[in-house]
Amino acid sequence: MRTVLVRVTGPDQLGISAELFEVLAGMSATITDIEQVVVRRRLTLDVLIEIEEGDSALKDLLLFGFKRDLQIDIEDVDDTPTQYKQPYAITLIGEVLSPSELNAATNAIADGKGNIDRIVRLSRYPVMSYELSVSGGDISTMRRELMRVASTQPGMDIAIQPLNLSRRAKRLVILDVDSTLIQNEVIDLLAQQAGCLEEVAAITTRAMRGEIEFTEALEERVSLLAGLDEVAIERAWHALTLTPGARTFCRTLGRLGYTTAIVSGGFTTFTERLQKELGIKHSRANQLEIENGRLTGKLTGPVVDRQAKAAFLREIAELENVPIEQTVAVGDGANDLDMLSEAGLGIAFNAKPIVRDVANTSLRVPYLDAVLFLLGVTREEIEAADYLDPK
Repeated sequence: MRTVLVRVTGPDQLGISAELFEVLAGMSATITDIEQVVVRRRLTLDVLIEIEEGDSALKDLLLFGFKRDLQIDIEDVDDTPTQYKQPYAITLIGEVLSPSELNAATNAIADGKGNIDRIVRLSRYPVMSYELSVSGGDISTMRRELMRVASTQPGMDIAIQPLNLSRRAKRLVILDVDSTLIQNEVIDLLAQQAGCLEEVAAITTRAMRGEIEFTEALEERVSLLAGLDEVAIERAWHALTLTPGARTFCRTLGRLGYTTAIVSGGFTTFTERLQKELGIKHSRANQLEIENGRLTGKLTGPVVDRQAKAAFLREIAELENVPIEQTVAVGDGANDLDMLSEAGLGIAFNAKPIVRDVANTSLRVPYLDAVLFLLGVTREEIEAADYLDPK
């Protein structure tokens, strides 16, 4: 028996595959593998076949190509099946991915002896993104080299994930709110209404320096909001700005059957409205005490801190019967670190360096829906869902 690779290239046309398989059926060929891709209406179709030695029917393939204005290449290849090796999905994302950036990423893969089996474009906008299926090589070396490339190429984000069932089975996404789901910090919006923005910012700076604990800093800042009325809170709500792509992100996750949740060191006054507006199933945040329509400057209930965010992830995963490895967490700050570390996939979104160092991967593009591309969702799939269900 001969093992032959038949490669068909040329302008894509209706019925090409059907006619090719008709020719192969007439040759009594056994098909052992098929792969096809169409780029800008140009077809590349590879078919691996087995035929009897001395079979002269290959000329029928050449005749088929002549009739269809296609290039037919025929090559005898090794009959040993390719051995399975743990594949990895390497996702490249950027506003514009230049040849030099792609060269740097693919060189890093080559340095780790990885083989790129397939490249698929996921999106053209709001960012360019490609998914590379890579097998073989030393993943530790590839990861180290790719992270080095990401640190030296500010226009390109790189994510590395095992290409396995766990990746395809992600079912729960939990999001931080301030500077992740929204572009603002809610405490600052309220402080602006209360006329104490500078004082609140000073306490925030002390907390970031580690001079005071998160809970103490939160309570100090909330105390400055005492007396703020519900009209001012409403003005703060209207000043809130969603991160670009947030609506698309939440809507698409819902259509894909994901459970979504938000958790915030901010306040339920805002998260509950966001939850309703964006169709998010679960939420948790701090509760501001309100008496006679005004803030008292105190909180009620437990404080949502770093440990509480991670506990919320575990709680919702258990409630929804989702294994922790099938969860995704997205955040930007130090109080998201535990949550990002525990999730099956932790994504640092426009995050501080300490967070990027801990998370599985990071995104620096300003579009929240770019997270979908890390899950292997294409822009075409998003748009098709919007077309079929425009709600």
